Amino acid sequence: MVRLIFLTDFTEAYPHHLLRGILQYAREQGHESWVVCRMPPSYKEEYGIRGVLKWAKKWGANAIIGRFNIDEDVLLFQQNKIVVIAQDFKKRFSVIPNITSDYISTGDIAGKYFLDKGFTSFAFYGYKDTVWSDERCEGFRQRIIKAGYEHNFFEYKKQRLENLWFYESTPLVNWLKSLPLHTAVFCCDDNQGNKIAEVCKFSNIRIPNDLAVLGVDNDETLCLLSDPPLSSIRLDIEKGGYEVAQLITQIIQRNDNALKDITIQPGGIINRMSTNVYATDDPAILKAMDYIHNNLSHQINVKDILRQVPLSRRLLEIRFREITGQSIYKYISIRRMELFADLLLERDAPIADIAMEVGFENYGNLSRRFKEVKGCTPMEYRRHNKSGKIYH
Repeated sequence: MVRLIFLTDFTEAYPHHLLRGILQYAREQGHESWVVCRMPPSYKEEYGIRGVLKWAKKWGANAIIGRFNIDEDVLLFQQNKIVVIAQDFKKRFSVIPNITSDYISTGDIAGKYFLDKGFTSFAFYGYKDTVWSDERCEGFRQRIIKAGYEHNFFEYKKQRLENLWFYESTPLVNWLKSLPLHTAVFCCDDNQGNKIAEVCKFSNIRIPNDLAVLGVDNDETLCLLSDPPLSSIRLDIEKGGYEVAQLITQIIQRNDNALKDITIQPGGIINRMSTNVYATDDPAILKAMDYIHNNLSHQINVKDILRQVPLSRRLLEIRFREITGQSIYKYISIRRMELFADLLLERDAPIADIAMEVGFENYGNLSRRFKEVKGCTPMEYRRHNKSGKIYH
């Protein structure tokens, strides 16, 4: 039997997804049962690391995953034959394995996403002195610098991670109002993205028209609580949980404390209304795009869009291509395919039903076109990308 203490903040979605991956692994090990104790951070704050160790020994724990501070003596657990793994909190450990992520790549994905939408002004909102926030910022910044917009990059990293749920709104409002119109704001996680949405709401800053906002983690509760709903970068967290459970088993069986980090990879971007815009000051094209985004599940065409804007067909097509680099038909086709791909991961409904929902009536033709874009069929895409389904 594996008796695991999970010392973390369960008010967030991230540890829940990790735990699902751990339990998925546990279910597959029919010969060995797992018991998990969910320990709140307040216990460590009150009793210290030695208090946690004392309780762990009394309970008979043989593994612990926790949010530890870099100055805490985590090797006490190893010295008492307890496997210890750090969940990235503020800094990575060099003496024990970490559950970490490719934060630089996550920032790079955010930068490319916004650049592809035509943005030329960029901002980052994160925490102070926190490794995963700092590295996401750096990945984002480097992508923007490569595109030649290094002078159009702004950042706000004043809040400490310990004060996760508290922030002073006035300085944040002033910073947001100082940003150029049509700035793409990348937030280090969905918590920060939700705060941006809240502040913008009572400050009359329009999302996505004035600022487009993107988070990380795809915490659906936070994303859907935001108004408008928050777009977010999905992480393969459950896969990471599965790999953590594998690592714990290997260390216990081999009595080997060799350092091996578990690195969670970023997946795709779940598009919601907070980034449902293309950066342009052209009111006619903005109106055309707004109509497209709100009607992707219908069979719309150029004639439908012309009814919304005071332009001739030729002028609309010329200005649309100048701004987006794409024809109207191609733009609609790509956005609809992106919506379909996102829904494949968000919902468990039959693929054919989702296809019908977004306006694809010929599933055979859709599957062929989807493979041309994504390199695999819709079924393969769902199987390989939906969290918690594939680990091997």
